[in-house]
Amino acid sequence: MKDYINVAILVPVLSWAIAQLIKAVIYAIKYRTFNMERLFGSGGMPSSHSSTVCALVITIYRMEGLASPIFALSMVLAMITMYDATGIRRAAGMHAKQINRLRRIVDELDEEMLDKIDERIDDEEEDPEETVELKEFLGHTPLEVIFGALLGILIAVVFPTDYFIS
Repeated sequence: MKDYINVAILVPVLSWAIAQLIKAVIYAIKYRTFNMERLFGSGGMPSSHSSTVCALVITIYRMEGLASPIFALSMVLAMITMYDATGIRRAAGMHAKQINRLRRIVDELDEEMLDKIDERIDDEEEDPEETVELKEFLGHTPLEVIFGALLGILIAVVFPTDYFIS
């Protein structure tokens, strides 16, 4: 049966699933409520993106060795993914948080003030009444990325070695 198992897919997917489960549990403990989105959504502790790509790197290393081109490819993919998680996606999440904050402030303004604001809004713009709350869980802090990476490495290291032997 192990001939049909692609461990280079299995181990990273397992690592992603465990990271997402941990993320949902941490959220449930912190906020005392279960949020289904935390099982599949991005952002939060630990980074499932980092966990997934680091599990892939270690799995490829164990299968192909340090000098293989596929190991190099997986390593570059991991570096780009983790950089993106702490850079661009984190900034986008911070922007979403501030935009949501401004939207809540606008929602609290009185009708007279809102009428003045409406006069200044271009008719071609999206109707503010139809806007949705932006997702704030997009990126990761460096600590979330580090813990995700460590989780992925750990899972790939403890996965039974007989699956890596051809």
